[in-house]
Amino acid sequence: MLWVKSLHVVFVVSWFAGLFYLPRLYVNLALERNAEARARLLLMAQKLLRFTTLLAVPAVVFGLWLFAGYGIGLHGPGNGWMHAKLFLVLCVIGYHRACFTLLRKFERGAGARSDRFYRIFNESAVLLLAAIVVLVIVKPF
Repeated sequence: MLWVKSLHVVFVVSWFAGLFYLPRLYVNLALERNAEARARLLLMAQKLLRFTTLLAVPAVVFGLWLFAGYGIGLHGPGNGWMHAKLFLVLCVIGYHRACFTLLRKFERGAGARSDRFYRIFNESAVLLLAAIVVLVIVKPF
């Protein structure tokens, strides 16, 4: 079980690294007016999103393995933390999906939101991660 847990943590950390940097590229795209620089930023964002998605898949698979295969947070009283964590994981997956949508808008030239919006969007991933880590470590419910 410790190998599965270790791999889960490694892939979650890697996934979030991509989720932290990708919206930062969106901030730069919102500010950039030079066509050549925008094209380079778009290419970077496309490659990073593809790579981040490849990291998300094993993170979710190993997490499901821990949950269903080993029953972590599945049985017994006091597992409300796991339900809250699973809800937040669904929010992270939704956030990842929103990154796809935002990138598609930039590709079409329709990313008309301000850099401030993308800065706030970027910080929401940090809040999600912080909440998940607290739930896993403290298990408050």
